[in-house]
Amino acid sequence: MKNHFPGVTLLVTHYNRSGSLERLLRTFTDLDCSFDAIVVSDDGSKPEHLDKLKSLAKLLDFQLVTTPKNKGLGNNINKGQDAVRTAYTLYVQEDFVPQPDFATHFNDALTIMNQEPELDFIRFYAYFPYPYTEPYGKGFSRMVFKPSPWFSNHLKFYVYSDHPHLRRSNFLQKFGRYVEGKDVNVTEFQMCLSVIQKKGQGLLFDEFTKVFDQKNSSTEPSTFYRASWRESTHPVLLFARWWYLKYRLLKNTFELALLKD
Repeated sequence: MKNHFPGVTLLVTHYNRSGSLERLLRTFTDLDCSFDAIVVSDDGSKPEHLDKLKSLAKLLDFQLVTTPKNKGLGNNINKGQDAVRTAYTLYVQEDFVPQPDFATHFNDALTIMNQEPELDFIRFYAYFPYPYTEPYGKGFSRMVFKPSPWFSNHLKFYVYSDHPHLRRSNFLQKFGRYVEGKDVNVTEFQMCLSVIQKKGQGLLFDEFTKVFDQKNSSTEPSTFYRASWRESTHPVLLFARWWYLKYRLLKNTFELALLKD
């Protein structure tokens, strides 16, 4: 294909959304993008989805890694990463879709990673901008963790994210394996703390909705839901949320301090 990315494995985690997975992989093909390998890690999907995965594996040429029962996102990422044999991993969950300019920005990211050995990962998607950054170049910014509580935006702890990102495949060796058997939010946040504790270095693409889009249908809806009170604009709930975020800032700072000990 025109846009082949040597040394990169596409790792996709999947659970009961085989239609979304097929859309993701076929979109890469439509964009004339290919990788040295593709690994799909399934988290104990229903038989009808697993049957489709087995058919797709033959049709679209990917390695399928399965488990007999659902063990959560942490286990799903761990076992998928264990199957990767290349220097780099592009991690994507199955409900994302690469956008038309994916190849350009991903090639820039791969070039940066090859040139900057201290970088551990480059993120391509986010719900919110990271609060503390320094311009890097080619549309990317370096995320800078500010430990002092005076830097009071609680989003500063999310240097890492489970959203699509390119990373070195020794990620688990450097930062530890994902926590298993916990809620997905706990799993992600524990990895965030580990990345900060071990001084992980990462970039974020500034236009972080221009490389991937997250799409969910009524037949394969998102499995992640935000509490409605967090989105409300009611004055009482806004006040409660302000106090909650201050509590989160102190709690997260305390958890990070305990890890450092």
